[in-house]
Amino acid sequence: MADRYLSFTGTAPGRFLTRRLGLPQPAELRRWSSASDEFEGGVLLLTAGKSQLSGLEFASPVGAPAGVLLDATGVRDVEDLAEVHAALHPVVRTVAASGRVVVLGSPLSSVDHHQAAAQQALEGFTRSLGKEIGRGRTVNLVRLTDASAAESTLRFLLSPKSAYVSGQVIEVGAPVQDTEVDWSLPLAGRTALVTGGARGIGAAVAETLARDGARVVVLDVPGAAADAERLAERLGGRALTLDVTAADAGERIAEAVPEGLDVLVHNAGITRDRRLVNMPAERWSSVLDVNLASVLRTTDALLEAGALRRGGRIVATASIAGLAGNAGQTNYGASKAGVVGLVRSLAPRALSGHGVTVNAVAPGFIETRMTAAVPLFIREAGRRMNSLAQGGLPIDVAETTSWLAHPASGAVNGQVVRVCGQSLLGA
Repeated sequence: MADRYLSFTGTAPGRFLTRRLGLPQPAELRRWSSASDEFEGGVLLLTAGKSQLSGLEFASPVGAPAGVLLDATGVRDVEDLAEVHAALHPVVRTVAASGRVVVLGSPLSSVDHHQAAAQQALEGFTRSLGKEIGRGRTVNLVRLTDASAAESTLRFLLSPKSAYVSGQVIEVGAPVQDTEVDWSLPLAGRTALVTGGARGIGAAVAETLARDGARVVVLDVPGAAADAERLAERLGGRALTLDVTAADAGERIAEAVPEGLDVLVHNAGITRDRRLVNMPAERWSSVLDVNLASVLRTTDALLEAGALRRGGRIVATASIAGLAGNAGQTNYGASKAGVVGLVRSLAPRALSGHGVTVNAVAPGFIETRMTAAVPLFIREAGRRMNSLAQGGLPIDVAETTSWLAHPASGAVNGQVVRVCGQSLLGA
């Protein structure tokens, strides 16, 4: 369903009226397209404190910068935080519309509480700046120790692909392995499976992975077989129909993809909303079974069978409902919070034992057929209650998933990245 408010605020009368009434003024977001795959204007590189990094190189901006990258890895005390203000205060207004601000920080020290306090302060600074910067611009914090491990993450956050990702804190670990990457087709030669892939967000994920070079297996329930077949044929992939809640779903996936998987995207999910006092047991168990238990079972089975090749990627779909809670969704919130627990626990073991990373995307209000059916006032609240004052699109979730699936994203592990325009709900 079209966002008529967003369209209205793009007109002269709309801008005048919303400004006078103090209403949200969303800016149309610039997203990736084949004709416009990167920002023009270059990246302004700034430093606060004594830099802990080397090797950061970007094209210098000409005119208004499309992005600002602040290296704050050397910020170690309150006095150094003054340099954060001094660096960004003069340039924030100059960042182009739909531009990007990325702050680089360091992991919090367990032995230097001054450094930990100063680095944690960057989180509050980044999230606050994201809520005030406006004009479709985003602000994110990346904590890292080695710049050589951050290229895929910085390429994503400083590109049109991250249009609906803001106010996030992403930790990037040490480089896992040297990987030669064709940045135009980073998933070439890799096989990806997307559950719930026939429609909606799952279809957008499948299309984006295929665009980036992957051979895609579109998995969905038998009732969606026709949609799955059509999409798979269009993408040059294949369809697989089965019920992910079946006890043998993992084994059947492994048999259907004997060459093994490089990317596993757990996207299948359902809602059965009702307040807890009115929720029968079936509504509870069906949501937990599809959204969480099936993810646990199939992941365990595929890892045990060695069906995920070394260098593989698991990306699960969480939700801000699992992070912040939502009335009428105790079942859904529990299932999506469970996905977060799975990611944080499994990630280090999957990497050390199988060479596989495990991450999650947590969508906020995304414009789909499901949200189009939400009552008007609730739908408008969902759209406006974020720093970008609008709903996201399925492609926003798909772009984030593809970045996490990237062969050069091996240093990103155990992360839960919200694709929510910096929703006002939750952390």
